[in-house]
Amino acid sequence: MADTDNVLTPAEAQAYYDRFGKKQDSQGFYEDPALDELIAHGDFANARSVFEFGCGTGKLAQRLLAGHLPAEARYLGCDISPVMLDLTRQRLAAYPRRAQAALTDGTIEFPLKDQSVDRVVCCYVLDLLSQKDIHCFFTEARRVLKPDGLLCLASLGKGSNRRSRLVASVWSALFRLNPAIVGGCRPMQLIAFADRENWQILHQAVVTPFGVPSEVLVLQNKSSPHHPVAAVT
Repeated sequence: MADTDNVLTPAEAQAYYDRFGKKQDSQGFYEDPALDELIAHGDFANARSVFEFGCGTGKLAQRLLAGHLPAEARYLGCDISPVMLDLTRQRLAAYPRRAQAALTDGTIEFPLKDQSVDRVVCCYVLDLLSQKDIHCFFTEARRVLKPDGLLCLASLGKGSNRRSRLVASVWSALFRLNPAIVGGCRPMQLIAFADRENWQILHQAVVTPFGVPSEVLVLQNKSSPHHPVAAVT
C-alpha cells in the first residue's frame, strides 16, 4: 500500500511523541478496549518475561505488573521518545526489581537473546512503521520468543462496520495528506504481516469504540509444540 511508505522518520516520530507526552493517555477512549481484549487473550498469568516494543507512557506495563503478571515476572520496555520513557519509568517506580525501560534509536533490533521471552507486546506502534520495518519486527519477535511464547499486538485497524470503515477512511486520507496530523499512525491490517508458515493465530478481533477501529492479534510461533485452535471474533 502506498500509505506504508509515507511514514515519519525515527527522528520525526521522536520529536512528535516528545511533544505529545502525557496526552498519549487521552487516546484511552479507543485504545483501552483493545488493550482489555489483548490482556484477556494474552495469557499473561503464565508469562515470566515480557518485552514491550514501544512502551509509550507505561500505562499497559503498569496494568500488567499490577494485576495480570505473576509476582516473579520481569518486564522490559523500550521507546524512541525520552519523554515517554521518563513517563514509563515514573509509572514503574513501584517495581524496581521487576521492570526496566530503555531508550531505542528506532532500529528494529530487540535487546534480547534468542528464545528468551514469553511475551512480545506491541500496541499502537506498528501503525507508525514502514512495511519493511514491520516485517523486521515480526522477524525479531520470532527470534526472541520462546517456543511457547506469544506475540500480542494491537493497532489501528481498517474497520468492521460502516461507521468504523468511514473513520478509517478519513484517518487514512489525513495520513496521506500529512502523517504528522495523525501522529504518524494509519489504519492497517496487521494480520497481513503474519506469515502463516511461521505464526499460528490464537486470537483475532476488531474492536470499534466510538467508531475507531483497532485490530487485536495474539499469535504463537509455529515452532511451538502445540497449536490451539484460533479464536476469531
